[in-house]
Amino acid sequence: MQARDIMTAPVVTVRPDTRVEEVAQLLLERRISGVPVVDDHGTLVGIVSEGDLMRRPEIGTERQRGWWLRFFGDERARAEEYARAHGSRAEQVMTRNVVTVSDETSVAEIARLLEEHHIKRVPVVRAGRVVGIVSRANLLHGLAAQPDPIPPARPMDDRSLREAVLQALERDGWTAHGRLNVIVRNGVVELWGLVDSEEGRRAIQIAAENVPGVAAVKDNMGRIRPWLWGS
Repeated sequence: MQARDIMTAPVVTVRPDTRVEEVAQLLLERRISGVPVVDDHGTLVGIVSEGDLMRRPEIGTERQRGWWLRFFGDERARAEEYARAHGSRAEQVMTRNVVTVSDETSVAEIARLLEEHHIKRVPVVRAGRVVGIVSRANLLHGLAAQPDPIPPARPMDDRSLREAVLQALERDGWTAHGRLNVIVRNGVVELWGLVDSEEGRRAIQIAAENVPGVAAVKDNMGRIRPWLWGS
């Protein structure tokens, strides 16, 4: 699945000279959390998000700095913060270094970018022009739209199902230390062995549950402290 499959299009945009009050009103009316800023040629030049409008003197939320920070702090950062708080146009408050993707960027890559850059949305750009936008909500829409898994043509026998579960656990690295065993009876998978953590226990259960044909998973795994493995 790629950006083109889940992006919102056409995109609501604003001009660099759009008033901040108009941007705020647009975000509220459209129920969106950010809006791209484009020039006369439709080229992306920035983006204004809710976060860019949170620290404003009009609503009493401007960040107050002590005199020592004003004197010794980073002058560039302080200037950018002041411009965001007091700017009256989109071009004065917008984020300029915008993370973008193409319409062929995979959904997995988009999720990585959102997480890595701590952002909520990413514009989709083609030849410099914004053609869509992918938000965290769009990723959820793509997940919700996934078809139900296709069940096996015929129920697998317990031996084949056990082999499939073992292969899944090995593929994801959960059998690396030989601490797990799998027993299958009538499609019900019983997990035996030792785990290092509750997080590992949940991951192993999920890996087994996701194998097609598994009717249920029973957890019989014990917990052991990592430092005991060498004994």
